[in-house]
Amino acid sequence: MMKRMILGVLACGVGMSASAQTDESPLDENLTPYKAVEGVTGSIKSMGSDTMNNIMTLWGEHFMRTYPGVSVEVVGKGSSTAPPALTEGQAQFGPMSREMKAGELDHFEEEHGYKPTVLRTGIDCLAVFVHKDCPIESLTLEQLVQIFSVEGGEMTWGDIGVTDSNWRFQPIALYGRNSASGTYGYFKKVGLAGNDFKASVKEQPGSSAVIQAVATDPFGMGYSGFGYATQDVKAVPLAEDSSGQAFAPSLEGAYSGDYPLARFLYVYINSNPTRDLEPLRAEFIRLIFSREGQEAVLKDGYFPIPASMAEAELEKVGL
Repeated sequence: MMKRMILGVLACGVGMSASAQTDESPLDENLTPYKAVEGVTGSIKSMGSDTMNNIMTLWGEHFMRTYPGVSVEVVGKGSSTAPPALTEGQAQFGPMSREMKAGELDHFEEEHGYKPTVLRTGIDCLAVFVHKDCPIESLTLEQLVQIFSVEGGEMTWGDIGVTDSNWRFQPIALYGRNSASGTYGYFKKVGLAGNDFKASVKEQPGSSAVIQAVATDPFGMGYSGFGYATQDVKAVPLAEDSSGQAFAPSLEGAYSGDYPLARFLYVYINSNPTRDLEPLRAEFIRLIFSREGQEAVLKDGYFPIPASMAEAELEKVGL
């Protein structure tokens, strides 16, 4: 999936050249520093992805420091809450860890006469986490289908190749997100080939809750955005199939498409194509795609986009 997306980006001429990425930092040196302007005031509300809670908060805090007359509220209850919030005018920004579905786009267009604008703001590697002491070395997408979906039975660690006697005969305790989450939907679609989850997957209210559950359960396995990783868990390298090489979530794997569960992080907005954006939203968007905005992406554990892609996203909204 991600390989096709990245190849599409490169084909459009917005890929990042190797010379633009320094050895010390994955940030593209051509990203433009943010410059404050006069007269920006008002209130911003973001509603959507729990995965993007932290990054939206980091952008909001930076924006409020830059503009003391601005307030930013971030509500993260799952990607499925973003489309109705934008459609009904309850929020100006709708962060999502998946793309809007056809029905969500149609409902918005029925209400406003045009489709919402989608902005690619960063890259996430959705990771499969286990306890830090777990001896599993790698997994394939085929194994994920058997482990997490109704296509497989209840499994022990020995069923997926663990020979350590402390794990071998122990059942795998499964943790995941609820159905309102874009992470849930993406993992089901790509990681599980569209199959339904087993009833034994313990649904957690947020990404950090998945990590906490796995960190405290030596026999636990769960999926979450890589940005939520802690020292108490480890991300399992993944391979497309048993004949392929397994890759850990990384910047290189995300950009190349080798890591099979890499995805864009989206922010949707209501941008009327016949009108310019008002300064409040325009400047917040400029911040997202500035050097400081992409530094925040990196700080939150995700991967920044190249400057050429940032420019392309700004052009979508006339900036």
